[in-house]
Amino acid sequence: MSVRVRYAPSPTGLQHIGGVRTALFNYFFAKSSGGKFILRVEDTDRERYSDESLQDLYDTLSWLGIKWDEGPVVGGPYGPYIQSERSDIYRHYAEELVKKGKAYYCYCSQERLEKVREEQIKNKSEYQGYDRHCANLTEEERLEYEKQGIKPVIRLRVPTEGKTTFHDVLMGDITRRNRDISPDPILLKSDGFPTYHLANVIDDHMMGITHIMRAQEWIPSGPLHVLLYEAFGWEVPIYCHLPMVMGKDGQKLSKRHGSTSLRDFREKGYLPEAIINYVTLVGWSLDGSTEFFSKEDLEKCFRLENIHKAPAVFDYKKLDWFNGYYIREKSDEEIAALISPYLEKEGFISPDMNGEEKEKLLRLAHASKERMKVLSDIVPLSSFIFRDQPVEDKATYVAKGSDLEKTITALEKGGDLLISSLKAGVVEKEIEDKLFSLSEELGVKVNGVFQPLRVAITNSTVSLPLFDSISLLGLDETEKRLKRGLSIIRS
Repeated sequence: MSVRVRYAPSPTGLQHIGGVRTALFNYFFAKSSGGKFILRVEDTDRERYSDESLQDLYDTLSWLGIKWDEGPVVGGPYGPYIQSERSDIYRHYAEELVKKGKAYYCYCSQERLEKVREEQIKNKSEYQGYDRHCANLTEEERLEYEKQGIKPVIRLRVPTEGKTTFHDVLMGDITRRNRDISPDPILLKSDGFPTYHLANVIDDHMMGITHIMRAQEWIPSGPLHVLLYEAFGWEVPIYCHLPMVMGKDGQKLSKRHGSTSLRDFREKGYLPEAIINYVTLVGWSLDGSTEFFSKEDLEKCFRLENIHKAPAVFDYKKLDWFNGYYIREKSDEEIAALISPYLEKEGFISPDMNGEEKEKLLRLAHASKERMKVLSDIVPLSSFIFRDQPVEDKATYVAKGSDLEKTITALEKGGDLLISSLKAGVVEKEIEDKLFSLSEELGVKVNGVFQPLRVAITNSTVSLPLFDSISLLGLDETEKRLKRGLSIIRS
């Protein structure tokens, strides 16, 4: 079998992590199997559709480096790949089901359907849903409705007896009583647009999809889709329902856990390599121990049998750890290019930097690599270089275990030692040793000396390495800030 899989999102919102993982699983399975990855846009929900969402879909896959073999923009032999452009196809097949007696026209108004629903609730009826009022209309009755100008929907005739079973690669056989399947669901709406179920099944069949990989939340739709395949007389594809993506609290991942849209992750400064690596591991593993995979690695080693059955937890801290790793793997030149947009947005640098400014940016990139979890961290880490906002709160200068008197001495002696040593060309290791000796002399931990120096120089308790900070600021500016810091805590 030549593997053909698809990612078929609805452009009604920004691409979120769950959808991105579905796309990655499909893509890597296709590549590792020598198959095809198809992109299909399911845009039949016209009320919620947005051009922004469609563009976000394209931008997301492009940023991740995921190229589809067939689909919008690139074309293919089974197009069009946008559902709103396939209306005639859906009507043709829906009417074919009517001719076979597998579906029927329904003329019920929304008012009548609402009344039926209210009665069922009032009577606590065991049977909830459409009452099949139009399931057996005579031709005369149909014509009467037509004369009134009522445009019908087309409903699937779901069997009321028996069971429907489909096999899932991960979950095994899944069976549901036909009476529990949505009663005669609408396939084609009165405006000519298909519902998700009809369009999904027709497109998957016509596009030769061999494996359907989607979230486990779609399992309840499985039996209905199988009934549709059987009604058409088509072969059912292989199903693989992917484990849910959960927050650490065991609930489905949502905005209450943090960012969920890929756009948010991109804007914060996550790298595509980190997203691809970590998100693929959310519900999949090669051997239970290997953690780092390049996109090229996954294109070769991804296997369905390594997908987990149980829900997978999305750990934001673990993603940060992966992202920090990939940041550190990049060259200073690459980091400089990646952090520039964040610095430009803050007005710290301009696009037309001179040679000296570019050299300083490279030094900043080198100094910041070890401290960044995401690229946007560069703003708080480096703001002291471009925007001088001294810390006025004396308590911030005082490290844990020290006091104000010792802090004043540490900043006075430590500052003098630092400046005089640097002017004399003393190497950093020797200067550090002198500062360590000062902490012993004052009877405080090392941070009792380094914290007041850091706060005075960088206006923060968390910053770039001390000597990198001094180098980026310049010795004169550093000396000025040390004196100012001393003045603040003495006042």
